[in-house]
Formats: sequence, structure tokens, C-alpha cells
Amino acid sequence: MENLKKILIEVMYKSDSCLPCFYMDEAVHEILPQYNGRVEYQRVDLKDSGKERFLELSVSLFGSEGVYKHKRIAPIPSLFIDQELFFDAIPPRHELEDAIKEMLDKKEKL
Repeated sequence: MENLKKILIEVMYKSDSCLPCFYMDEAVHEILPQYNGRVEYQRVDLKDSGKERFLELSVSLFGSEGVYKHKRIAPIPSLFIDQELFFDAIPPRHELEDAIKEMLDKKEKL
């Protein structure tokens, strides 16, 4: 039952040399402790094992035709919460906290 109340944050991450990716990853890491395990975090590293997940999230945004025919993909970096695109740029701390609160509240009501 406790797992149902968790949310998943995923950051599309190109490489350590991608400064926007690095800072978006850091922004999430800075606030995670305040959520006492209610937020899971996964960095979707495009250079390693994250390519498949990146394509899944891109398809959720644009559909199969959008991705494979029109070559539309999720922005890099981007931040998804429970498979929903929330930010395509580094979010200010208060906006990230508001988005997390919104999604946690939504989970509570389910």
C-alpha cells in the first residue's frame, strides 16, 4: 500500500558535459530528502541503459508515428513525474516542489 503513494521523477540526461542536464539532476537531488521516501528518482541516462526508457517517454508524448516517422523526441533535459512531462528546462526550486506536492496530493486521493 505504501508504494502506491510514491511518485517517480525521471530526468532525461544526456551526459555530464550537458550542463542543463547536470543542474536539473542536482535540483532534484537537493530536494529529495524532504520527501521521506515518497519520491523515487531515476536518471534516464541516454548514453547508458536509458535509451529504451527515453523512447517510451517520447512515444507517450508524441505517439509512435510522431517519434518514428516525424522524429519527435522528448526534450533533453526534461523532467517527468509519473510519466508526465513537467519541465523541459531547469525548474526553480519552488516550482519543482509545487509540482511534487501536486502529484503527491493526486496520489493520496486515488
